[in-house]
Amino acid sequence: MTSDGRNSQHGLTRRSFLVGTGALTASLALYSSLVARHEISVLSQHILIDALPSAFVGHRIVQLSDFHLEEFTEPFFLERVVEHVNRLEPDVVLLTGDFITRGSLNFLFEHHAATRCAEILATIRCPQKFAVLGNHDVAVSASMVTAALAAQGLPVLHNRYETLTLRGDSLHIAGTADPGTDRPDLETAVPSAPRGPVLLMSHAPDYADFVISHPRAPLIDLMLSGHSHGGQVRLPVVGPLVLPPLGRKYVEGLFRFNRMQLYVNRGLGTVGIPIRLNCPPEITLITLDRSA
Repeated sequence: MTSDGRNSQHGLTRRSFLVGTGALTASLALYSSLVARHEISVLSQHILIDALPSAFVGHRIVQLSDFHLEEFTEPFFLERVVEHVNRLEPDVVLLTGDFITRGSLNFLFEHHAATRCAEILATIRCPQKFAVLGNHDVAVSASMVTAALAAQGLPVLHNRYETLTLRGDSLHIAGTADPGTDRPDLETAVPSAPRGPVLLMSHAPDYADFVISHPRAPLIDLMLSGHSHGGQVRLPVVGPLVLPPLGRKYVEGLFRFNRMQLYVNRGLGTVGIPIRLNCPPEITLITLDRSA
């Protein structure tokens, strides 16, 4: 009882609830920022491709996306990612954009961030590495990011393709300009008469709806995208809290459109706030196989 005779139980219960809720929220935010956004998830995907040439059966492809150095991804974290990738011993590494961030904290150091990101990615031990740019790269400077990557032996496929040959067989790696901030051109990105399967890199996954309506769509076997971050913060029942334009329909994982398949990588970094929840950074290991 209080001095005026009122029961204090309700006040104490309400106060305890507010204190407990505040402590839980603070703890969750701390966990999401310091722990969850650094918990690397290696996801294996077995991708079946019609008429895959024998030389490329079992070919191992690592996809990495949305690095966002150094707002908020720290160089030490990207170095840890590279260590994981090197242990996987991939045949090809595909980098699907947003190497840096156009943000309030990074605007004075964007050139340094692009250079540092490229230097770290160059330490991936793999015979073939290719990249496309994302919306943040273009918003800062497409030419600057492209030059930083190229200086480290990381070619950017800007509406063009490269052909891999192995024991007489061919596999085409194609890449478009970012669909949200630039002008993708499938006529130049995708070979008109491919001698083998075509893997298309394009940063924004919802661009797939345009791709599948294009005359070159029947030539594309697999499209690889990032951009969505998988939602970055995913709540039970509610799902992802915020999704970017061109990353709202195909958020994460594997999708199929007749012949073409789409895989959306959750990315490594964060945008807006340095927090991930129920949505860990992703390294994707894709193993190619022939459809039965």
